[in-house]
Amino acid sequence: MSGSNPYRDRIYIIKDIILTLVQYGELNQTALVSFCGLNLKKHKSILDELERNNLIQSEERHLGKRIITIYKPAPKGIEFCKTILEPYENLFPRKKHVQTGNEF
Repeated sequence: MSGSNPYRDRIYIIKDIILTLVQYGELNQTALVSFCGLNLKKHKSILDELERNNLIQSEERHLGKRIITIYKPAPKGIEFCKTILEPYENLFPRKKHVQTGNEF
């Protein structure tokens, strides 16, 4: 499946992360990465940056002997999505298909 995903700009990855967390309330790291179509190794730095900027929150929970990371949207992240990311996507919508140059 990773080969079938088109390239996404960083801004859209950020929006997808925040909106997915808003939709589900909270998700463990594995579910969040999966629902957003991300690669944890490649995109962990984005999660860390969003947390540093108080756009998302994380907490570690013990599940037996394992420790899992749970992510939640932060109020600042929800506001950022509404005031910055949604207007951005309205001005510069994601491309749904590659244009061949024959469309008018």
